[in-house]
Formats: sequence, C-alpha cells, structure tokens
Amino acid sequence: MSYRSLACRTRRRGMGLLLLATLALPGCDAARVTPVSPPPARAGSPRIALIMKSLANEFFSTMADGAKRHQSEHADQYELIVNGIKDELDVARQVALVEEMVAQEVDAIVIAPADSKILVPVCKRAQAAGVVVINIDNKLDDGVLAENQVRIPFVGPDNRAGARLAGEHLAKRLQRGDKVAILEGVRTAFNGQQRLLGFQDAMKAAGMEIVDSQSALWEMDMANKVASAMLSEHPDLKALLCSNDSMALGALAASKAAGRTGTVAIIGYDGISAVQAAIKDGSIVATIQQHADQLAVFGIEYALQVLQGAATPEDKQTPVELITAETLK
Repeated sequence: MSYRSLACRTRRRGMGLLLLATLALPGCDAARVTPVSPPPARAGSPRIALIMKSLANEFFSTMADGAKRHQSEHADQYELIVNGIKDELDVARQVALVEEMVAQEVDAIVIAPADSKILVPVCKRAQAAGVVVINIDNKLDDGVLAENQVRIPFVGPDNRAGARLAGEHLAKRLQRGDKVAILEGVRTAFNGQQRLLGFQDAMKAAGMEIVDSQSALWEMDMANKVASAMLSEHPDLKALLCSNDSMALGALAASKAAGRTGTVAIIGYDGISAVQAAIKDGSIVATIQQHADQLAVFGIEYALQVLQGAATPEDKQTPVELITAETLK
C-alpha cells in the first residue's frame, strides 16, 4: 500500500484533479503495494473525509451522526468532512466525491463504496496522490484490488456470518421443506453478495426451498414491488429474507397489502430503529445489528492510527449481533 511522500505531496499542491488524470509524477507510482513510511504531518489537524452511500437510508444517516459526534469529542485531533450520495446507485457521484476530496488535499478518506469494483480505480488514484484510504461497510472486490495492484484495508463486519446468523434464527420458526425467497441488494456490492451467501447457507442447512431470489437494489419501494410479485407467484411462501432493513420494511408493506401479515416471516439486516420497532410488535422476526453509529468511527480511528504511523494497514473485523424480540426486552 503506497502512502504519500513529501515530494509527492509537494507536486500535488496546485495540480488538483490533473494528478488524477495523469498519475505520471515520478516517485508516486500507484502500483506499489508495499507499505512504506507514514505520510509527513501537515500543519494543523489532519482532515478526514467520510464518503458514504445514500443518507436517505437510516443506516448511513446514523453512521454520519456517529462520526460527527466522535469528531466533536475529539475536535483537537482531526477535522471531518462528511459526504453522501443521492441513492445507493449513484456510483458516478461517489467517484466524483473521491476526486473532489483528493483535490481538496484531505489526509484520509474513509469510504463505504456503493460498488465494490467501480470504486477501486479512483481509490487507487487517491492513494497515489498520498491520501490514506480506509474501506468500511462494503468491502472492495479482492480480485479488482489485485488486478490494480493496490491494497486498501477493510474495516467492517463479516456479512456472510451475520446473514447466516439471522437465517438460522428464522429457520427455527419454519418447517423443513418450507418455501422461502430472498431480496438481494445491489449485486455488484460485496456486502450484498455475502449476505446472499449467508442466507443461502442457513436455508440449505435447514432444508428450506429457496423458490426465488431477486435484487431490490437496497430500496424500500423496489422491495415492496419485488416482494408483492413473489407473494403473488408463490401463495405458499413462508418467509422473505431481506439483505437490508429498508428492503425488509418494503417486504413488510407488501405482506400487509397481500393480507399475509403473520403468515410470512420477514428478516432484515442493519438494525435500524424502524425495524427494531417492527420486531418488538412481532411483524418482523429479526435483523442484524452492525453498529452503524460506530462503523465509520472504527474507520476514522484506524485512519488516524495510520496517519500517525501507529498502525500497518490491514483488514479489521467489526462485530455483528442478532436482534430479536428476546434481545430487545
């Protein structure tokens, strides 16, 4: 993983996005992946940019609030710039945000990428420009990272394990051979892929029949439409496994509209407050808490350690917990 040298930083000043287009400066070879000395300290506190996905999703607004609270408690240690995109599919805007933060000469970028593959090249360019990059929430694709000869540490949960945990809890309410369906996230997102695998692991082990699996793009309205079609096509469907809580709420609305409340079990993933309320009233079975208020903080604290030369960049796993009616009592 390459970090900025003093010469690279000096060349970068005044060049802004030109560096992103050329990447031709001597001594700033983006292909290097062996960690070297930490970047030299900039006068004043380091500036860290947090770049998230859609702030319309409660999970990411909670993440932003947690990061802002942490910065206010450590205002003497770093400055924070918070950015989000319009929706989960606005990948081009997220790429542009990374470029803008590099042009503004931030010291570090903590990013929850909307796409696990498309964001790799621009994150590599940020590293080549001397910016420490920390990946949170949704892991960048290992294959694309290898192709681009870049290492970007991931600080986040084991999504497959979390989804399997929720699926195993759901299976206790079902009978072997019951029909279930899965609402997937964006299929190019690593966390969506891993949650799908975790649900499949749990359902296969419990002997359930997965009769349908479709992407609802992480969105509540899309999930409502997809779940409605699934319920219509499969009148004997017993459960909907949703890869995030927004989709779980959409699935819940669909089940209510179809008159299937209480006959179709629903699980989500993220632990947002609206789904916790639905778990308490019995309309959703479970979700996975991955501590949205702390997830960005984990990344920010790690970025600070790297900037200070106190850590060698490597992946770090953060906790996940099953949330059920019993745990909320």
